[in-house]
Amino acid sequence: MKLLFLLAQQPAPVVVEIAKQPDPTPDVGIYRILGMFAMAGVLLAAAAIGSAVVAGGMLLYRRWKDSSDPHAGQHTHTRLRI
Repeated sequence: MKLLFLLAQQPAPVVVEIAKQPDPTPDVGIYRILGMFAMAGVLLAAAAIGSAVVAGGMLLYRRWKDSSDPHAGQHTHTRLRI
């Protein structure tokens, strides 16, 4: 009898709210693509300038260190200068 009672009850309806879909995004334009390439160029130029500054600093430090060495030319080992 209980089983028949459970089968006779109708389940509550399921309410599903449908949200409004967002507006479609605009297509990628040529100006956005050119802007991305310009940004990449700026970053590459900054990296090149930064590496040139670091390399120049290393060369100046090595020359300063070699010039301040009182035993220059009196070493018994060979410097590879890599």
